[in-house]
Amino acid sequence: MLHLQKRALESSLASGTTALTAMICGRSLLVANAGDCRAVLSRCGAAVEMSKDHRPCCTKERMRIESLGGYIDDGYLNGQLGVTRALELQLMTLTKDDEFLIIGSDGIWDVFTSQNAVAFARRRLQEHNDVKLCCKEIIEEAIKRGASDNLTLVMVRFHLEPPPHVVVERSRVRRSISAEGLQNLKFFLEG
Repeated sequence: MLHLQKRALESSLASGTTALTAMICGRSLLVANAGDCRAVLSRCGAAVEMSKDHRPCCTKERMRIESLGGYIDDGYLNGQLGVTRALELQLMTLTKDDEFLIIGSDGIWDVFTSQNAVAFARRRLQEHNDVKLCCKEIIEEAIKRGASDNLTLVMVRFHLEPPPHVVVERSRVRRSISAEGLQNLKFFLEG
């Protein structure tokens, strides 16, 4: 035990911490988050973010930090921490349309958008309806996509049957971009 304490004290104390927890009581879902883990609810296949990433690179978070006298240096709070907040709570009433909750560490969200993770999980659950296997497949896919951070994932399913196949009617509205807009976009993307 003393050896562990010594190693902990010798290690960098400049690291931040993250915590994310979800509690279900009846039809109420309470999510508490601090840091850059994320909880995402699938509601009829649409991603509903139940937490906000507390990263210094987010514009609103940067403005909040700077208004309080802090600064962001090379993407880190005061040049040291990659996370920026205290505990934040979100409460939601679950409905029959809620299919599952994904709770993941930042390594997952570095390579998946919330909607992309929900769609990926739904497809896998529709194929085999195995939550444990689905978690494994999401982590394997994150590795294939080049995830370089911690990969931790938990899923909570709200129904025993797999998510239903949802047919989304395609919009008949055509979208286009002007030549000037295309040139501006190209300039922006090329730096």
